[in-house]
Amino acid sequence: MSTEERRTHEEQIAFVTESLEKAEALRKNKEYKEAISLLVEALQYGLEKAQIYYRLGNIYIDGNDLARAEYAYNRALEMEPKFINAMHNLAVVYRRQKKMSLYVKTYKKSQRLSISNPHRTNFNPDEKKKIRGVSRIVFMWLFGGAGFIVLIIWLLLR
Repeated sequence: MSTEERRTHEEQIAFVTESLEKAEALRKNKEYKEAISLLVEALQYGLEKAQIYYRLGNIYIDGNDLARAEYAYNRALEMEPKFINAMHNLAVVYRRQKKMSLYVKTYKKSQRLSISNPHRTNFNPDEKKKIRGVSRIVFMWLFGGAGFIVLIIWLLLR
């Protein structure tokens, strides 16, 4: 589908989401140029820009292009200042570039952020269903156990 054909917002969202997934697969296969061009094309829609720059940074760091990785992670942090993974990876870039004072400063900041902003886990619907089922069982056992103990105490104290 060409750029002109992606007119609706939903189509653009779908393209960006698909591009992020494809780019990650390309990165794992060390097909960096293809992944970069795909993500750069996705940037034009202005959606998920922080995530796209973060993924670009990952690709650049894997390809040992540390200057571009630094730029990409900084852009991701401009858009989302509490993007912990981008900050951590930026610290890694600084360490590889032997910019030790920036490395220490950025790494400490990423650690403070991760403590004050715990990672929110996203579960798919099947995982949510399993978790709810397990929590119901645990609740019933606890409630039933407490009720049983109260019953025993009541019977003993009569």
